Amino acid sequence: MLQGNSRSDYFKKRRETIGQFNVSVPREKLIALDEKLKAKGQTKTAWLNEKIDEEIGK
Repeated sequence: MLQGNSRSDYFKKRRETIGQFNVSVPREKLIALDEKLKAKGQTKTAWLNEKIDEEIGK
């Protein structure tokens, strides 16, 4: 049971600091983005964080 509490505590703390951003886009655009990011060796999360930083001026 301790392991279950540990897991739930972990996710509770994670939700306090991490948010989700979900949008629907045309499949063709998503495939093209996936291919471009794969060629650059970059994840979608890293790419989105970079774009958000650009927008908010970090």
